[in-house]
Amino acid sequence: MYTGIVQTVAPVTDIIRHDGYTTLSVELPEHLLEDLQIGGSVSVEGVCLSATSISGNTVTFDAMDATLSRTNLGTLHQGDDVNIERSAKPTDENGGHAIAGHIATTAKLVDAKMEMPGAFIRFAVPEEWAKYVFPRGFLAVNGASLTVADADRNEFTINLIPETLRQTTFPRYKPGDELNIEVDHQTMVMVDVVERTLTRLLDQRRPA
Repeated sequence: MYTGIVQTVAPVTDIIRHDGYTTLSVELPEHLLEDLQIGGSVSVEGVCLSATSISGNTVTFDAMDATLSRTNLGTLHQGDDVNIERSAKPTDENGGHAIAGHIATTAKLVDAKMEMPGAFIRFAVPEEWAKYVFPRGFLAVNGASLTVADADRNEFTINLIPETLRQTTFPRYKPGDELNIEVDHQTMVMVDVVERTLTRLLDQRRPA
């Protein structure tokens, strides 16, 4: 599990394509290498990946083709930066919200302002995911825990503070790019339960 508090922005130093998967090499700072072992979970742009090798400061991760097709990891190039968060320990302070690193969908960035004052991102999610996103609700966007400020059907706006601009990869994104979205799991369960309950009640009231 993760908290959605991005710990660093790290460069992708190498990308090797294989049959069925891709190996990403990421250079991590010393403090994030402490106690990291092969198989350890790391959030890379919000995607939960397992470390497959550690050599000096370089850590490799294997991403299956299915993961690349469901996330924006497939669009990465050597030299791109990625949001990094080590998996949270039970004793860690959670300043964000509980995140699994399982991406629900990607969203297209439709507008953005990446400088202060008034920095924001606006993005569109596929229609089937819009019901899980609402103003003041939590979202993980590229692994960062953020609060939705405004909603217009399937388009949503998130305001960005200077620290978010400094500590994340958002400044490198531009309209048309894809963002990784993880909806709040509890919100998704509540919406689905209410939707199924209402559907069942309406079906019961229909004439036989």
